[in-house]
Order: sequence, then C-alpha cells, then structure tokens
Amino acid sequence: MNGERLVDVYLLPAAMRELPPPWNDLTYRRSQALEELAPTEERREEARHVLRVCLPERRQSVHDWDEELRDFYDDRDDHTLDEADAWLTRIMPTTSQVTRQRVAQVVGVWADMRIPTVSAPPTDQQIDTVAAEWATSVRQALAHDAFAFIERATVSGSLSDPETQDIALLACGFVRVGLAVEAATRVLVSLGRPRGEDALLDLVRDAEVQDFRPFVRSGLLRLRRSLYETRAREVPRDEEPLLPDGLRGLSHSWQNDFDWGATAPDGKSLARARSALEASLAVERSPGVGRSYGGAPVDWDAIAEVVRALMPYPRLVTRERMNEAWHECESLGFDLRGTDAVSFAGVWCARIADRVTAAVFRWLADLPHVEGATGHKEPEALSTPVFWAAGLAERSVRRGSAVEEAIWFLHRTDDVPDSREALLRLASDPSLPAATREAARQWTV
Repeated sequence: MNGERLVDVYLLPAAMRELPPPWNDLTYRRSQALEELAPTEERREEARHVLRVCLPERRQSVHDWDEELRDFYDDRDDHTLDEADAWLTRIMPTTSQVTRQRVAQVVGVWADMRIPTVSAPPTDQQIDTVAAEWATSVRQALAHDAFAFIERATVSGSLSDPETQDIALLACGFVRVGLAVEAATRVLVSLGRPRGEDALLDLVRDAEVQDFRPFVRSGLLRLRRSLYETRAREVPRDEEPLLPDGLRGLSHSWQNDFDWGATAPDGKSLARARSALEASLAVERSPGVGRSYGGAPVDWDAIAEVVRALMPYPRLVTRERMNEAWHECESLGFDLRGTDAVSFAGVWCARIADRVTAAVFRWLADLPHVEGATGHKEPEALSTPVFWAAGLAERSVRRGSAVEEAIWFLHRTDDVPDSREALLRLASDPSLPAATREAARQWTV
C-alpha cells in the first residue's frame, strides 16, 4: 500500500466525533445506558441532535458486506464471523476513533483470520469498502437508538408540537436516504395522526423512497386502519351492489379468506355453497385478476389489505366503496398503472369471487363422503348429494378461477363418474394452459 494512505483519516464528521456519552459509545454498552435514561426534554433534544449530525446529505447503502458469508459461517463451530465483526468496535469503541487506519488494522486481522473476502495482504479497495460500510453502519446504529429513545417519549405523550414537527422531518430524512428506515417509520407511526400520518403519506408518494415504500406503507396502514373499520361498520344504504345475490348473502369474511371452517354440511349449507359457486361463475372476468393489468405489474396482493378492510364481507362490496378503495390506493402510493375506478372494481369483484370459489371447493373436498344409493359419493349421513359440484368445478377450471382447489375437489370425488370424466377432459384439452392440463393429468393416471 502507498505510504500516504497510512495517514489517519477520520471517517465521521466532527459533530459525530464530538458526541457526548453514551451516544459516542459504539459498543453494546450504549444501548444499555440509553435504556436507563429517562426521556426528559433535555435528553430528547440530545437524541434529536444525534439524528441531525448522523443524517447524511445523500442516499446511503448498507450492503451488509459479510451477509454473503453468513451461510458459510453457519456451518462452522468457531464463531469466526462474530469474532471478526467484534474487532471493529474493539479497535474503534467510540465515534472519535473511527478512522481509515484503524479500519485497515481490522481488515489486517481479518486477513490473518482467513476471512474469504479479504486477501493477504488486504488491498486498498478492500479497506476503502469496509471503511465506507463501517461509517454508514455507525450512522445507522446511532440513528436507530436515537429513534428508539424518542419513541419511548411519544408513548408517554410528553412531546411538544415543535418537537413532533422536528422529529417527523428527521424521520422522513432518514427514510429518504435509506438509513434506520424501520426505526424512523416506527417513530412516525407512534406520532399518530395527523403529524405522523401526514409524514408517512408524503413518503409513500415520494420516488426517493423506492424499495422502502412497502414498509413505510405498512406503517401508514396501521394508522388508517381505524378509519377503514369505521367505514366497514356502516350499513350500505342507497349504494350499488357489485356482486350477485348468491355472494352477497354469505356470512363468511376475508378474515380467514372466506373459509367455511366447521360449517355443518347440512342441506342448507350445501345449497348455499352451490348458490355461491354459481354466483361466482356469473361474475365477469377481468384482465387484471392476476398480478398485472394492461401488461404492467400491479401488486394486487398488497392492495388486498385496503379492499378487505373497507369491505370485509361480500355484502359490503358496492360501487361507492370500490371507488373509495381505488382513491385510497392512489393516495397510498400504490402503482395502479393507469387502472381506473371501473377497472379496479372489476378486478376485485373477480378476485373476491375466485377466493370464495376456492374456499367452497376446499370445504366440499374435505367433507366425509360415502357411496350413495345412486353410486355417487355423497356427504356422509346426508340426503343431498354433491355430485352437482363436478360440473361447476370444471367450469371454474376452464375460466381460470380457483384452479388448484377445483381440481383437488374433482380428485377427492373421482369415484363419481362426473368428476372422473371432468378430470379426463381437463387433462386432455389442448386449449387449456399446460400447467392446468398437468394438474388434472396427475390424478388421472
């Protein structure tokens, strides 16, 4: 290595090097000391000062440079990886000691320990990589503890309005640069409405947030869930229903994915199951039922949290509430790829029908069956046979609705001629997707 590179260079700004105890402590003792401190006004200001000096000017990246070795070391008994990490705080226990030369010492120790990512002797590039990562890790660790300390104060409700405004700005700043994102988001959630909610709304709409958006949105949804629950308790009046009668009459909800659970297989429940399946087949299919709409990806599975919170039961699925869900998803920063309110409603009506269909076929497939007098399998001790479901199962598969569950039902009842013949047709129909044909074929051999 060049001689001039041996001159000690600080890796942290002066304000971080001059932090008071326990904030300047980079060992485990810092967190222990902070837990013992009461979040007084003076201490809270101290924590906010820590956040201000740790916030970098531009986006950071913590690559976890040793993560790729984790599996390798999991198979070892000598805890070499933990020992290697410990050398960083052993040689640099305070913020004032974080220098490139000390990092070089640590990397030299790693080389002696035969850490695979370090050559012997280490190169300048390896030292610079570790130095950059360590400096960023220090910022992140201090910010994490500062946010956790402040969060304790938010729980007690002792923060002033100027404090909450400053904290919200700092938390948003850290999310945007990609440091201590989880801790910063938790603080915003703890600030509640409106301060924390407004900040989270700004973040989910910000392009800088990028891959952190789902986590930030999850915090925002926690704050808005009470609004959804209030709306869901309102009885639909003068609202346009979007689902057929056979679905609107169901008492099952999203909570267990419309699961019928321990519903007794009596004549009434079987009639309701048939009505639900027939109603589901009447729901118009939408091009966005899958994970894309118009050829571009839309995260429908994530959006489901909003839809099911506003409309937890099929009877609540109305035009008005679907419009609300669509507007809400737009405000939450979901990328709807140009999906308008009408298309959005079409997607979700079809998806709800698919989920109900899947739940009904799971329930029917799990019923105990015995041979009836007609030669058909019938639910044990029941006079109402369910072989009528074979035709509905085949229709569901052909329209791509609850394919796995419908085929499983046909397999469970394949002693019934209708079910067996439906499986054979599905297994040999070249117009169906190859995966669908194969799923049916496995039960025909």
